[in-house]
Amino acid sequence: MISHNITKINAIGRAIRGWLRPQRIAPIIKALGAAGGLLVAGCKPPAAGAAAHAGHDNGGSGGENAHVKGGICQEHLVPEGACGICNPNKIATLKPGESLQLRLASNNSAEVAGVKTSKVGEGMVADAIECYAEVGFDLNHFAQIAAPVGGVIQEVCADLGSKVLDKQPVARIWSAQIAEAVAKAVLTHQTLEREQKLRAQQVTSEKALQEAQAAHRSACQGLHTFGFTEARIDELSRQPEEVVLLDAYAPFAGEITARSAVRGALVEAGKPLFTLADPTLMWADLAVPEAALARLKTGQVIELTVDSLPERKFVGKLSWISAELDETTRLVRARAEVPNPDGALKARMFAKARVETADAASALLVAPTAIQRIDGKPFVFVKLENDLFDARAVRVGARSGEAWIIAEGLRAGEEVATEHVFALKSQLLISRLGAGCADD
Repeated sequence: MISHNITKINAIGRAIRGWLRPQRIAPIIKALGAAGGLLVAGCKPPAAGAAAHAGHDNGGSGGENAHVKGGICQEHLVPEGACGICNPNKIATLKPGESLQLRLASNNSAEVAGVKTSKVGEGMVADAIECYAEVGFDLNHFAQIAAPVGGVIQEVCADLGSKVLDKQPVARIWSAQIAEAVAKAVLTHQTLEREQKLRAQQVTSEKALQEAQAAHRSACQGLHTFGFTEARIDELSRQPEEVVLLDAYAPFAGEITARSAVRGALVEAGKPLFTLADPTLMWADLAVPEAALARLKTGQVIELTVDSLPERKFVGKLSWISAELDETTRLVRARAEVPNPDGALKARMFAKARVETADAASALLVAPTAIQRIDGKPFVFVKLENDLFDARAVRVGARSGEAWIIAEGLRAGEEVATEHVFALKSQLLISRLGAGCADD
């Protein structure tokens, strides 16, 4: 029973494949296109006894016939050599500026299909490189504030997001090491004062005074590295019972971006307590394609846009280009400095970068929807008449905002299709599906 059903299914499949031959499909495609009002005027069979179609001649006499007269395709009313339907294989050979013509079935076929056109505009555009970037802090104004000495945190003076000034204390630490050093410095200070008085009275020798001075300098040397001044040490010598705390300072003005300091915590010397950054100037790390490297130079202006602030552009300058490429991605790293006075840019944001590599110049601009790719080549459809379009190969340049630059193949003021352009492309290529000239 199963084998019988399989045999029937195979027979049905063979019948369907036989019915779906191009000779049967072509008339159906033509009928559907004609019903929609967009199908190109198809080539009709030549009159009985007429010579073969000039565009599909298989080596006949080559004289004029009912289909081609005076080099004009009578079915499409365009020059035979420029007919896109009669010469579908020419599409792949077209160079920028060259074209094939496409005749529609009637004057309103394009309107029925929703095809709309607009004139090719001109604008001042600077040659530029577009790439991706990641925003980060300026490492020349980025620091970790560490514990200068091991001890116990007695006071935390800053928090996440705090704006601090240069040399402002952010934490205070009690340290046994500092307490011992202060006590030694105070003692040598008192000894020095006594020796100075005795020497003034000629009671002690000059050598004893010099030894007292050397001992005091040695005792104070370690405290000087922690920021203690002679005036502060002199003040502590008069208040020996005062608890001495060591301050951790901000090395420059900025914003606290990370904090690990907790009051009462025991810390080791060098342990980071805070991270400080100056967000008014950011770095943008760019990933530039290898092909654009020759056009890249330090000092060039860049524009950054981020998804969270699409209406804003951040302008900076290229400050560094890497001496090597990434061996995997074949991209070269570059860095730009971008002012960020209001803090809108945040570290680790992804951005799109545009590096201006030349002064602005006039360029032809078209909407992205106007460009169609056929056999891998960019084409636009230029309106010649209501029912006639030029399928023209072009050379596309860089993107400029919401438009594409056309480097070659168009002239200012020409009308190109910008909406429902795929309908025109489909009609140009329909002969490849067996729905072209009837005598193919």
